[in-house]
Amino acid sequence: MKTLGYYNGKYDEIENMTIPMNDRVCYFGDGVYDATYSRNYIIYALDEHLDRIFNSAALLGIVPPCSKKEMGDILSEMVKKLDNGNQFVYWQITRGTGMRNHAFPKEGKANLWIVLKPCEVKNTYEKISVTHTEDYRFQYCNIKTLNLIPSVLAAEKSEEKGVAECIFHRGEIVTECAHSNVHIIKDGIFITHPADHFILPGIARIHLINTCKQLGYGVDERPFTMKELMEADEVIVSSSGSFCLQVSDVDGTPVGGKAPEMLKKIQDALVADFLEKTGGK
Repeated sequence: MKTLGYYNGKYDEIENMTIPMNDRVCYFGDGVYDATYSRNYIIYALDEHLDRIFNSAALLGIVPPCSKKEMGDILSEMVKKLDNGNQFVYWQITRGTGMRNHAFPKEGKANLWIVLKPCEVKNTYEKISVTHTEDYRFQYCNIKTLNLIPSVLAAEKSEEKGVAECIFHRGEIVTECAHSNVHIIKDGIFITHPADHFILPGIARIHLINTCKQLGYGVDERPFTMKELMEADEVIVSSSGSFCLQVSDVDGTPVGGKAPEMLKKIQDALVADFLEKTGGK
């Protein structure tokens, strides 16, 4: 198969799949999701992504339809069905199915979706341009919910400006991006917003923190401002599909570029970890 969709045990090419209109995702976006990549049919950082989706579900009171191990087994089996072993691996848990009612359904169980398509991770050594906007999202940003309208609007702003990402900030405090985390390097220290309810606890963010510590660099998990970002030695955008992208400019104003050796060591270590854990070179 070239693509694959899965819904509660049934699967087919994505264009052949259907879902019930009464799945609560249709009315309320009532669910959580996660996503990563596979290489050589091996899903990268699967256990970490499973931990996060189960944590997101628990924070919303959603009971997953199967155990963490069972979900991992399903995902690992599904990726083997595609013709290409390098894939974007996306899955979501919705609260369930029932007639439209804001209150939770009293019967039935959650629904499991999976969407797979051929895809390569991005070149983490690529430099990107970004824009920024006020962060109008609600205060559940630490939960990877399906309610993504603010991120959709920010991503569209990026598209219209011809840049790769849009940085969110609440007043002057930088939070994250439309679909990534953002960090800075200053005086040899990796600085990242703390994992509170204003940001998603990105898996790539955790990998960056651990990698910096392993390489002997300092890590400071604290809020930082747009002014600090504009004056940083490096500005970094991270996600499961890009690892560690260097930001070259914000709305055309150059940023970073002052700690290339440190950045390169971090990028090399992240890429090496990905290759090692997905079948080697």
